[in-house]
Formats: sequence, structure tokens, C-alpha cells
Amino acid sequence: MTEHFTGSFTQQEPIPEDGIAAALDVLRNGRLHRYNVAAGELSQAALLEQEFAAWTGARYCLAVSSGGYAIATALRAVGVGPGDPVLTNAFTLAPVPGAIAAVGGRPVFVGVTEDLTIDLDDLAARAGQAKVLLLSHMRGHTCDMDRLMAICDGAGITVIEDCAHTMGGGWNGVASGRHGAVGCYSTQTYKHMNSGEGGLLVTDDADIAARAVLLSGSYMLYERHLAAPGPEVFERHKYDMPNISGRMDNLRAAILRPQLKDLETQIARWNDRYRVLDEELRDTAGLRLVARPEKEAYVGSSFQFLLLDWADDAIREVVARCGRRGVELKWFGAPEPAAFTSTYGHWRYAPSEPLPDSDRVLRAILDMRVPLTFSEEDCALIARIIRAEVGAVYQAA
Repeated sequence: MTEHFTGSFTQQEPIPEDGIAAALDVLRNGRLHRYNVAAGELSQAALLEQEFAAWTGARYCLAVSSGGYAIATALRAVGVGPGDPVLTNAFTLAPVPGAIAAVGGRPVFVGVTEDLTIDLDDLAARAGQAKVLLLSHMRGHTCDMDRLMAICDGAGITVIEDCAHTMGGGWNGVASGRHGAVGCYSTQTYKHMNSGEGGLLVTDDADIAARAVLLSGSYMLYERHLAAPGPEVFERHKYDMPNISGRMDNLRAAILRPQLKDLETQIARWNDRYRVLDEELRDTAGLRLVARPEKEAYVGSSFQFLLLDWADDAIREVVARCGRRGVELKWFGAPEPAAFTSTYGHWRYAPSEPLPDSDRVLRAILDMRVPLTFSEEDCALIARIIRAEVGAVYQAA
């Protein structure tokens, strides 16, 4: 009998009960705006910033409206302006080059390896082309951050980390987002904490932090932040930073604070599911799994594999056959962008020279979400379906 999977790849777990209770408290008092507080009250947004800064080990934190807004704010805060080149991954999601374009910058794409991380040899070769690297830890894969920082420090490159898929991950004992000057995170529904939309930015640099708070729309109420520098730092910047409103509200912050307290448990649950998929798909003919280095701490909230050097029609057949059995795979190599899957060649606002080695990798990537609504048994079933359908197409080729 042919097995089918009947679960949803987009259904997340419910908000925890203490998050719902905290949200109801905010709704009952009506003080949703982060700066609207009663006498002696600390806002939910300010408390979230304080707690997230402590969790990451950062000095400063800012809560904003989305992960993309956090990235654009970080770019502005480190001085990227119209016409400035910014190095970034060829393998990423559209909000990353979109943030560069939003501040008037020009993306300069760096290649991707078969392990789905930025090509450090290509980065070293391009190091003289820009003063900022927007590094995307795409789909939760972290490169050798020690070597990357050595390249960037040697070339005077400021690093901004896009940690939308690596909140809770890290490299060599250092949390994701803490190697570079700024770390940016997302709390969109499909990320590791869920507020529908939302973002967080961390840094140890007082001037970057002050510029970011002002850019987010603080209306000179920066003293109401708990994870921000002192007023003397804001005095240096308050007349020069435009207000580009993108604050997080207290309702979303209230939903997120209980999730942060439970995040380590959630990470362990994701990784249990990831390991089942990895073990069940190992040694599948024609299928390449992504290596996980010992120094990498990852969060297995999504899963990728490669069908390297397969014909496009054969990859389409695998996607279709898995789909008919309830397994939803996303193909990054499709000629047209679909849902969140697009690549540097699709972003006409950011023209690039061809990257043939990266194109070979991008054409091979298949991706799927791993929500915590899946059990480990679900993951084993999903892997059996993928293994069978990849095998059937591979043998027929």
C-alpha cells in the first residue's frame, strides 16, 4: 500500500497559553503602542528587548516590525547609502537584496557552496568591492564564521548577519548574530518565534544602537528603552537620523516573551525531527544531503537536499510525485519565482554577472519546512516518501 502524508507544511503550533494571557492583558489596557505606558510601567516591547539582549549576550537590542525592516535599519545605521555596494549571498530570500535596494545600495552577490553556505573563496576574491557584507545564514546553514570574520576584518568590511533562520544557532560556541557588528532576526510566523510579523536587532556598538532606535521612530522617547545606550549617545545622532517608523507594538512583544523563555526546548524538538529526516534519507541514490560541521549549532526548522546535475524535468517529476503523496517540496531552481523560492537571477532590480558554479547548486536545491506540528513519526514517513520518489525517478533516468 502506497503511503501518504496528510499533515500541513504551513500549520504552526498555537501561541502558548501564557502568551495568550499576556496579549489579553495588553488588549484590555489598550496600550498597544510601545511608548504608551502608565506611570511606573515598563512596556512589553522594552522588556522583550532586555530579555532578548540577555539571551543573545548582546549589549543592545531593538524590537521592530519585521526581519526585513531590521536588516534595512542595520544597513542605514552602519552608513550604507545610495549607490553603495553591499556584498551578500547569491543564495538567500528576496527580503535580503530587497533591504539593500530599499536603502539605495547595490547588491554584489557572492557564490554559494554545495553545503548551502557563502563561498568563502569567492568572498575573499570580492573583499575589495564593498565595505559591508550582509551575510544571510540561509535556511539555517552557517559557514565557517572564524574564517569569514578573518576575511572581513582583514579587508575592513562591516558584517551584518541575517539570522532569520538561525535564531538559537551558532558557530564555535558563539551565538548566531554575535560575530558581526549587527545581528538581525525575524519573528514572522514561520520562524523560531511567532508574532505573525516582527523583527529584532542586536549589537554591542552604542552608536549603531542609537541610530537604529532613532531610525525606528522613537520620537525622542529613547529613555523608555531598557536595552539601549545612554542619552549622551543619542545626543550625537538625534538630529541626523530620519524617523522611518517601524516599531514593534506591545501586543506582539507580549506574545513573544513567553516563547523566548521556551525557545531552547523548541530548538531541541526541531533538531530531533531534523535528525530523523537526515538519518532516513542518508545514502539515497542521487540525493545529496547537506553536511553539518561539528562547530555548527543549528536549528532544524527546515530541511534541504540537493539533486545535483539532474535534468530540470527529472527534478520537476520528483516534486510532483512527492506532492501527490502529500509532501510539499520547494524547488529553488525553477525558472520562475514561486512563493519564497527565488534566486539572484530573478531580482532584476539587482543585476549581477553570471555565477555558473552557484547556478549549478541553486538549480539542485529542494527545500521543505519542518513545523513542530509534525511528530518524529511524521518526519520518518515524509523521508520514506521522498526516498521512494527520488529513487523511482533516478532509476528511470
